Amino acid sequence: MLKECAQHGYFRADSCPVCGQPGRFLMNDRELDHLGRIVTGILRHFPDRYQLPIDPHGWVPLNQIVRAISQKHPAYHWLRPQHLIAIVETDAKGRYEIRDDRIRATYGHTVDVDLDLPTENIPDQLYYPVTPEEEAIVLEVGLKPSDRKKVHLSKTAEDAHAAGSVRTPSPVILEVDAKRARADGIVIMKAGKTVYLVDQVPPEYLSRSTVVLAAPESPPPDESGTAPKSEE
Repeated sequence: MLKECAQHGYFRADSCPVCGQPGRFLMNDRELDHLGRIVTGILRHFPDRYQLPIDPHGWVPLNQIVRAISQKHPAYHWLRPQHLIAIVETDAKGRYEIRDDRIRATYGHTVDVDLDLPTENIPDQLYYPVTPEEEAIVLEVGLKPSDRKKVHLSKTAEDAHAAGSVRTPSPVILEVDAKRARADGIVIMKAGKTVYLVDQVPPEYLSRSTVVLAAPESPPPDESGTAPKSEE
């Protein structure tokens, strides 16, 4: 559930995590999930389906995307810029950015964009998940983009494991020597809160991670008795 506290801003909970007040209702979980997927799809993959302009750095005017969504999905006739701002500000992964009444995705693109993202304060080590079958070949040839324009690296081994678990139950975590790679001229950009982008990673900067991961906690079941679906 997405709400707004008059004192502490937007939040995703039944009550404000700061003051405990119930706040003003903005949208339910189903709407939040569906709208998030629509916005992500537009900004990363198919702005043309909504006849939206996207500039070379991935930006789309906020008012235009709101209008396009409400026209294509009449159920969202109530949608206003503040609703997308609330989604962006409460997104745990930092998948979006708003600046000067424009919105863009910070990573995950399949459309061609030139992301002018920060390249400073990059961790010395970053991580990437592969399947057991991929490990040997990746360590030999390096990391290159597959279905997206950039290689997506994770801030921690735990983040990489969570990302890799979408593809395989037992991902192998590779460590990237980001400090040495950057010293050798490889540009790494900070995208989301735990995501970093790079054009490619040659094999000399890769090794199998020795970080010991804690056993993940099982998510609590929802009211239907099944575990909740993870958000992409």
